[in-house]
Amino acid sequence: MIWAPVQVSIAGELFQPGRVLINEPSDVPMITSISGDSRQITGNYPVRRYLTVAIRAAGGILPTANVTQVKLRRGHQEQTIDLSGVFTGTPIEDIPLIAGDQIIVPRSDRFQPELMRPSQITPPGIKVFVSNLTTPATSNATSAVGNQQEGITFPYGARFSQAVISANCAGGISTTNADRKAILVRVDALTGKTTVVERKVEELLRNSYSNEDNPPLLPRDGVACYDSNITNTRDIFRSISDLLNPLNPLLLLLNFLR
Repeated sequence: MIWAPVQVSIAGELFQPGRVLINEPSDVPMITSISGDSRQITGNYPVRRYLTVAIRAAGGILPTANVTQVKLRRGHQEQTIDLSGVFTGTPIEDIPLIAGDQIIVPRSDRFQPELMRPSQITPPGIKVFVSNLTTPATSNATSAVGNQQEGITFPYGARFSQAVISANCAGGISTTNADRKAILVRVDALTGKTTVVERKVEELLRNSYSNEDNPPLLPRDGVACYDSNITNTRDIFRSISDLLNPLNPLLLLLNFLR
């Protein structure tokens, strides 16, 4: 027996709250790809209609979610469910859902970095935009950043420092590159407010001891790198030299017009 898809509402501390459709027909082939012996399931088992599946379909929980007080409303009844076992390994009550159910994930009183890892109710990975267009890598193509329209993928729980390394902002000649800076740009999905965190690359890599020093990455964050003072000064003099060069095309054009 194949259970039909159902639509449920899910709100609260999630990346994509709203209405979600679970147990879609496209999910069925995922089961049939398993070997014949391990597919022998008897009885009615709605494997894709459980509470954890709905939470995952809504993008997964935020680090500010209170996973011990998840609410399930069905008609006039309400039930509180503790999903902390997803992270600790203790048993949880993963309830099969029916059409019209409403799920509410309340807010915790603190940011919980321990929830920032792949699980049944968190995203397996996130998309982040990175940019490194100057020394030591001259382009995204040559630096293998491959920054596409939807960004590049990092495991959920990755840190600012890991994005900096991935963008090839670190390493190279220490005398000229160790003073590089990196910024983390984050836009709040609810308020639209943009926040910017700036760190010196070497300090970020070597002297980070807290979430404030080295923030965890969130979906659609942006990371950009800036060159060291030595590199900036060198390029300023290089630009002046190019302008004063008698073979400079601009000077040749002015001389020709004269």
